[in-house]
Amino acid sequence: MAPLPLDDETLLFEPAAPGGDALSVVFAFPNEYTVGITSLGYQVVWATLARRSDVAVSRLFTDGHEPLPSTIDVVGFSLSWELDYGNLLTLLEQLKIPLLTQGRGDQHPLVFGGGPVLTANPEPFADFFDVILLGDGETLLDDFFDALGDLRGASRAETLRRLAVVPGVYVPSLYAVTYDGATGGVRAIAPVDIDLPATVQKQTYRGNVLSASTVVTPRAAWENIFMVEVVRSCPEMCRFCLASYLTLPFRTASLEDSLMPAIEQGLAVTNRLGLLGASVTQHPEFETLLSYLNQPQFDDVRLSLASVRTNTVTPQLAATLTRHDTRSITIAIESGSERVRNIVNKKLDTDDIERAAVNAKAGGLSAMKLYGMAGIPGETMADLEQTVALMRRLKKAAPGLRLTLGCSTFVPKAHTPFQWCGVDQAAEKRLKYLQKHLRPQGIDFRPESYNWSVIQGLISRGDRRLAPVLERVRHYGDSLGSYRRAFKDFQGQIPPLEYYVHENWDLDQPLPWDHLLGPLPKATLQKHFYSAGLIALPV
Repeated sequence: MAPLPLDDETLLFEPAAPGGDALSVVFAFPNEYTVGITSLGYQVVWATLARRSDVAVSRLFTDGHEPLPSTIDVVGFSLSWELDYGNLLTLLEQLKIPLLTQGRGDQHPLVFGGGPVLTANPEPFADFFDVILLGDGETLLDDFFDALGDLRGASRAETLRRLAVVPGVYVPSLYAVTYDGATGGVRAIAPVDIDLPATVQKQTYRGNVLSASTVVTPRAAWENIFMVEVVRSCPEMCRFCLASYLTLPFRTASLEDSLMPAIEQGLAVTNRLGLLGASVTQHPEFETLLSYLNQPQFDDVRLSLASVRTNTVTPQLAATLTRHDTRSITIAIESGSERVRNIVNKKLDTDDIERAAVNAKAGGLSAMKLYGMAGIPGETMADLEQTVALMRRLKKAAPGLRLTLGCSTFVPKAHTPFQWCGVDQAAEKRLKYLQKHLRPQGIDFRPESYNWSVIQGLISRGDRRLAPVLERVRHYGDSLGSYRRAFKDFQGQIPPLEYYVHENWDLDQPLPWDHLLGPLPKATLQKHFYSAGLIALPV
């Protein structure tokens, strides 16, 4: 692993000079630099640490690093994708840190993690982390490092116990899990003594100044892009959607206090702007933002948008994107079937989807990408046929508009109403059905791997018993077959893979993450599940 060349980075913040007694911190992203530096969350956390004079922070990626200290106090990881955990374990080994918390002593660095994967369900990784930060970093990160500073010189055991009372700081080793037998589900999760909080609440930042890039570089996955967060969460609340449910409530960045100042700072160093958020066009002042970007001084700006709400695709929006060198727009439809869209709470008429395609073409865009899903709970083959019919209808309504349908398999996520639903084993055949019927129509169909969706499902609903399985998978080569081979090794000691991935769980059973509180209580998620109409409300 080579040192990072940093001469092409443009910093948009002023790092502090670390003091003589600063904590030495290595902040890692378990993937290549080009991927990690494109993560806005990683950028913002790194900059937050680098602004502190009581912290000396070095960045670490799988293919490079900044100069690393000879003695490391703290190692942090930002985990954005479930399947990056293998790289995380490799980086721990390279730093000569025992993989399991129980093997670490006072001489080893404290290992913490954060990011959407760990906030949703950290339990499969609980044995690898001393501390997990649950929620938004705006206040949580400083609270955590303030506490660490106060605990300099304390033993590892004392440090962990004191950190466990900081809001949003989860110390897995201080919570004991019992199971209904070796192959049964979770029975209970409780702190090891009464002085510890029984539950840990995800921390939510409620301000109206949201995140923006802290560095611009040509080596990012999106070359020289400056990213600004327009909204956080999503008001639509599709019942499968982690990006909505885990990050509630829906918050919008202030135009005057957040977006405009950030954009002006970013566009002083680059002409590529990315507007981020699960539903950016639902910002209440989005049209004003577009008018602002249509000023003459921004004529050369290349504009990129995250997925937009379908019924907000107007000719004016399409024309603005075309003017700023965008040729395509992305919308999420989930299914061509209105019945399935009602199941997932996607408030969208088929006419809205057709109108979006027509407006995109009328505004000068040349392509539209749609996101769909196979294996949604309650879906039938008739619903898949309606997806094919919809794509044909769009091709006819907007001739010449290049259509792409990206399609994933439904994967249950913690803290959503569909967390109790398993991955549909028929989804793989349904993806093949869509491919067979769409590609001959000239529609670019791009399915995500069903097999890797199974592994995502395993990790997203896993409990602590998966840690040895994940370790074993690495020794077997990190291939898809490695997982079934590893489960065979542990047969009779843990539930089968099918339990975690494919089974529909009982709504009243304890969940591996019940002690970790998200934005909505479990009872509310149960009500939202019943609203899908998949099963009748209990009498």
